Amino acid sequence: MRYLFSISYLGTHYNGWQTQANAKGVQQVVEEAMSKIFRKEIAIVGSGRTDTGVHCKRQYFHVDLADDVNAKALTQNLNAFLPKDIAIQSIQKIHPEASARYHAVQRSYRYIITRKKDPLLIGLAWHFFKPLDVPTMNKAAALLPGMHDFECFSKVKTDVNHFICNIKKAKWATKNDLLVFDISANRFLRGMVRAIVGTLVDVGSGKITMKEFEAILKSKDRKRAGMNVPADGLYLMDVKYPKKIFLK
Repeated sequence: MRYLFSISYLGTHYNGWQTQANAKGVQQVVEEAMSKIFRKEIAIVGSGRTDTGVHCKRQYFHVDLADDVNAKALTQNLNAFLPKDIAIQSIQKIHPEASARYHAVQRSYRYIITRKKDPLLIGLAWHFFKPLDVPTMNKAAALLPGMHDFECFSKVKTDVNHFICNIKKAKWATKNDLLVFDISANRFLRGMVRAIVGTLVDVGSGKITMKEFEAILKSKDRKRAGMNVPADGLYLMDVKYPKKIFLK
């Protein structure tokens, strides 16, 4: 039987999601906990990778388990084994051919900037104190939705076959002392969201003009885009799947 697990985590102490040879990823921690519970090696397949330090409100992974399991009991057992900064939220049965990675139809991220120095937000938001023109940043963000080549926002060394993404939403909102950027797409390239935010901040601070931002979008040149903003302000918010993959 194949199960889809919903997971959340604070990314501060992890080198992203993916298991790595010389660094601790969230995937490794979860696999070790599951292996202890089932007393055998368990391998899981995630919906995608996240960078070092990135947080997650809701991500998914699938795993094949030999026996029909009690979802509520397994959730409680896993959370007892997992560290306090990782939590299983739900477990659902899915079709045996369904994939957490390949059947995902939309991923949503949020980036949080704090305009005020706040010790309680250390590691949870990027403190950017310079003035920002948010309406102009939203005008620039409005150019992102649609099916486009986003190579200009991708890490140079990456193993993708193409740089085409279909962005559904990209918008800034002000919430008291916070500036929040929400973006959703069918897929994201490595470092893409952080590069987009860095470039939009360049627009908002007057470092580049709207015309220059449009030129960057067409350039396919990562060197022309803005910096990768710090990872600690980035959150994977959700991953969506078609209803047809779920079993009742």
